[in-house]
Amino acid sequence: MLTRTDAHVTTWVIAILLFILALFLHRAGREKAFKTVQMVLRLFYILVIVTGALLFFHNQRLDPALYGLKLLGGILVIGMMEMITLRLAKRKRTGILWVLLILFFAAVLYLGLRLPMGWHPFY
Repeated sequence: MLTRTDAHVTTWVIAILLFILALFLHRAGREKAFKTVQMVLRLFYILVIVTGALLFFHNQRLDPALYGLKLLGGILVIGMMEMITLRLAKRKRTGILWVLLILFFAAVLYLGLRLPMGWHPFY
């Protein structure tokens, strides 16, 4: 049975794969395909936020501060991904955005694995 956590993990894994695909398409100069993937990626941003919000409201009684930090961090990760794709499309520099994306993603992943209702595939 698919749980809320499984749905959330599935949506963000697909979002990460689409983000990587968008990067490769941009590098290859396939702008039309890049724009299409960018639009699908935006749909998955919404799905990640919705499933994350469901997890937050369902589990916030366990540790509201850490779940709130994870929610904020997740939104920042999505923001950095979107800003990187936007700036790539405009051919602007993205260096600091990559640093922030990696930092925010590491923090969110750590919290996701640490929190009691986080994703623990081997339990």
